[in-house]
Amino acid sequence: MTRRRRRNRILVPEARQAMDRFKYEMASELGINPEYQSGYWGNISSRECGAVGGHMVRRMIAEAEQSLMQREGGFK
Repeated sequence: MTRRRRRNRILVPEARQAMDRFKYEMASELGINPEYQSGYWGNISSRECGAVGGHMVRRMIAEAEQSLMQREGGFK
C-alpha cells in the first residue's frame, strides 16, 4: 500500500491564519451557508466549498496580475 503525501502544504506557517481569513471572507461574499463560521465545513456542500476555493484562486490571480502590471508600469 502506498502512502499519500499531502501536497497542499502552506510553506510559510504564518500564512495559515491569513489563508483562513481569506477563505471566510470569500465564503461570506458568496453568501455560503453561515454554518462554516463554526469552523466545521462538513455540512457545506462540495459545490459551495469548490466555489469558495475557485473565488480564492481568481482573486489571487487578479491581484498578482495587477501587481505585475504596476511593476511593469514603474519600469517604463
